[in-house]
Amino acid sequence: MIHSDQGSQFTSKEWQSFLSKHNLDASMSRRGNCHDNAVAESFFQLLKRERIRRRTYLTRNAARQDVFDYIEMFYNPTRKHTNNGMLSPVVYETRQHKMNKAGV
Repeated sequence: MIHSDQGSQFTSKEWQSFLSKHNLDASMSRRGNCHDNAVAESFFQLLKRERIRRRTYLTRNAARQDVFDYIEMFYNPTRKHTNNGMLSPVVYETRQHKMNKAGV
């Protein structure tokens, strides 16, 4: 998946053809909404900084597995987020679910 804004370089037929040729999917923000990109950009910045920078993957499958491991084994269950009161996403969602169930 490739996330971008809706700039002309990313909406061109050439770019779409390139993505298709390389079995990639385009992800774009809504036109004129800078906040759509904020969450994706934050996540990908962390992924690059904490996991994939300075790594070389021998295969696409190895890269996919490493990104999957980062997300499912570290980012979601362990990594603390300031926007979640320094809780991991899994802990935050579990607490929210319990509070909603209790009617709080």
